[in-house]
Order: sequence, then structure tokens, then C-alpha cells
Amino acid sequence: MRHGADMQGGERDQAEVMERVKARLKAQLGQDIFMSWFQRMKLDNLGKGICQVSVPTAFLRSWIQSHYQELLTEIFADEVPGTLRVDIVVRSAVRGGGVTIRSSRIGGRTAAAAALPASEPEALEVATVRDLAARQAEPEVLAASQPEFGSPLDPRYVFDSFIEGASNRVALAAGKAVAESGPGALRFNPLFIHAAVGLGKTHLLQAIANAAVRRKDQPRVVYLTAEYFMWRFAAAIRDNRALDLKETLRGIDILIIDDTQFLQGKSIQQEFCHLLNALIDSAKQVICAADRPASELESLDPRVRSRLSNGITLEIGIPDYDMRRAILESRAEAMRTEDPSFSMPDHMIEAIAKRVIGSGRDLEGAFNQIAFRHSLGQPLSQAHLDDLLNQLTRANVERRVRIEDILKFVSRHYNVTRTDLLSSRRTKTIVRPRQIAMYLAKTMTPRSLPEIGRRFGGRDHTTVLHAVRKIENERSGDERFSNELDIIRRMIEE
Repeated sequence: MRHGADMQGGERDQAEVMERVKARLKAQLGQDIFMSWFQRMKLDNLGKGICQVSVPTAFLRSWIQSHYQELLTEIFADEVPGTLRVDIVVRSAVRGGGVTIRSSRIGGRTAAAAALPASEPEALEVATVRDLAARQAEPEVLAASQPEFGSPLDPRYVFDSFIEGASNRVALAAGKAVAESGPGALRFNPLFIHAAVGLGKTHLLQAIANAAVRRKDQPRVVYLTAEYFMWRFAAAIRDNRALDLKETLRGIDILIIDDTQFLQGKSIQQEFCHLLNALIDSAKQVICAADRPASELESLDPRVRSRLSNGITLEIGIPDYDMRRAILESRAEAMRTEDPSFSMPDHMIEAIAKRVIGSGRDLEGAFNQIAFRHSLGQPLSQAHLDDLLNQLTRANVERRVRIEDILKFVSRHYNVTRTDLLSSRRTKTIVRPRQIAMYLAKTMTPRSLPEIGRRFGGRDHTTVLHAVRKIENERSGDERFSNELDIIRRMIEE
């Protein structure tokens, strides 16, 4: 009995460590990057200076090792003293016979047949969009003409679950037209959708993909994040398979690229430009999304920006009151389906819809607070609701600040150019304003360290972290400098 108790205690300790590690990853990297790369990470073993974590796919392991290994090791070393390294492994896809995978070569491409257990839906990496749709419909997957890769598609992201409002009605209509149109009906090409974080870009793109793969003409559809596209191209170049990859991509009918603002690297951007030209010239549909218009994506090659700007550009705006209320009512209804005892009074829905004027994720955060307290048997009081809304209101003020605004005011205050701040110049008159701008970007916007680094000329997140810590230390010991920062902050906010 004692041995069993020790095992249970060890499992609890590991769970607590992993929760703390994930909380720190989310705080340092931001919600979007955490959800993309770390949400499905599990801690398998602790001991002898080694922490072993597991992820469901080889792609996730490779990406985390390439981009976040150092950060992950640093955090584990803080949380588990004595940690020397962190090993990342891929969880077995076979769990008690619940998952079976078999691969074969059909026409030079991979065909996979799989059945996913309800208890472990993430156990298998999704190779293509149509592959995922086929798994939902039938136990056997016949992927005879599938492209070889694609980012995972969430089956919950469909048009029926997308809340329509004045701020997204045009983009939604265009998305449905693209998804439902047959070959040759290319009225929107390329279609470029931009919106701030949390306004539904990814939901809409995946809804387009989910609907398109169910068409009778069975178009070949690939949905990709920009980061996944870069990784696959880099891997293909490394393995001398770039030509094969290009041929595969040029053989698809609908290409959907999410988070285009993260596309980096001169050679990869050139290949992306060639791919855009080849697909569009062949009357194949291209859909891209980013957090701002293509013309403002400074890190993109001018030819890519031009090509993306020449199509149809649509914006998804901040939801209005009616749409915010509809989102909350939809979430409350879904919650009542799971738990009939759940209740969310109209006055509470009205208060949140009026006060939380940011993104759908802000509304989701407010709703989750209420749902969490309900699960504990502690309904949210009016005082607690007011505190929650005050916190979210302050967060919304911060979110309205853009890095572009910070660059403009810092360059003006220190008499340097915006180009200087983004350059690689290391003179003191440039480095200090650049570090100040990075510090303000971290403290005044919801951007993560890697995102800020990309906006500052493609710098690494460790460079941004060094700048933030340096300015924080100086500010704490220099009242005059602290007042100077407050002045710049007020200028930006106003």
C-alpha cells in the first residue's frame, strides 16, 4: 500500500511541475505559440538530472528542439533543481491496441489508415486536411491522391460554429464562396484575410478547408501554418528533396496559409513567391491570413507582398455588442448541454458583452472564469464579476497599442530612424533606443518574445529578453530614466 501511495504522490508532483512549466511557457511565449507547440506536451519522467517530456508527433518534437530547447531546459532547471537536460520523445501511437497505423506508397505518396481513440485524439499527426476529414467519416483512409503534408485541422472549426456578425460578415461570405465553389469559379484569388489576435482568422480558414474537402469534386486541399511551411521546406532542402516538395505543392487545388506574418528567410520566401505564382497562374485557389494587411508585412519579400495585395483583401474587425452577446450565449448553451445545472443570467451576459470589447478570446477568458467557479460550486458574485471586468478592461487598453506605434514614438524621441531600430547596427545611439522599444513592446502589447524579435528585424527571443531585463534593471535604479519611460509610454497611449 505504501508503494502505491508513493507512486500516486510522484505522479501528483510531476503534474504540478508540468503545470508550473506550462504556465511559464505561456507567460513568456504568449497564448498562440503555447497552444501551437506546448499544449499537448506531457511530463513522463524526472530523475538523475534528466527531465523527459513527450509530444504526440515527430514534427512537434523537431520544432521544439530547434526553437525552444534552450528555453525549455532553463525553465525546467528553475522548477526542478539539478536538471541538466530535457529529453523530448514522441509518444507511441499504439495505446492498448487503440490506434493502428499502416503506411504504403501509392503513386509516390504516403497513404495512411488509422482509427483514433476518443481518449487520445492527438496521438496521430495529421498528414493532410482531407486525410483528417476521411478519418471522421470512415475507419479506413484511402489517400491515393493526397499531398504529403499539412498542419493539423481541428474538426470543431466549421462554418456552423463560426459566429457571424457585422465585423466578419464579408470575410465569412467570401470564405463560404471559396469553399463551396467548384473548379474554375475563382472570384477571390488570392484571398487575403487579416485581423488582430483572437478574432477568428484560424477558425475561418479551417472552416474553409473542412467544407472544401467535402465537395463532390474532391479538391486537393492543404492547410498550413507559415511556421510549418518553413520547417518542411528547410527539411526538404536539407534532404535534397526540394524538387519533390515543389511538385507536390504545385499539384494541389486549394492552398491555405495561416499566420503569414511569421514567414521568414530569403530563400524560403522566394520559393513561396514561386509557389504563389504557379498556383494562381494555374487557376488554383490561394488563401492567406495574417495579423495585418499584406502591405504592412515588412518582413516579407516585396514580390510576395505585391502578389498577396493584388487579390481580394478583407479584414475581420472587433466584434460589436450584438456579436459579443451571441458568442457568450453560444458558449453558455454549449456549457448547459454538458452540465444542465450551469446558469449564466442575462444581466451577466449583458455586463460582459458591454465591458469586454476586445477579441473573442477575451470573451472566452471571461466565460471560462465563470465556468470554472461554477465547477467549484462557487458562482461568481457581482463584486467578483466587477473585478474580473476591470482586469479585462485594463488588458484591452494595453492590446490597442501596436509595435508600429512604439517604433514611431521611440524613433522620434531619440532622433533615430525606424530603419535604424530594425537594423543590425550596434552603435550605442541605436542599441539603447532599440532596447527601450523592445521593453515597451513587451510591457505594452500582448506580443510574445519571439513575435517581438521577428518585428525587430528577425531577432532571437533571447535578444529581446536581454533587452527587457536590462531596461527593467536600469529603471528600478534610476528615477530620472523611469520618468523618461513613463513620458514615452503616455505619448504612445494617447
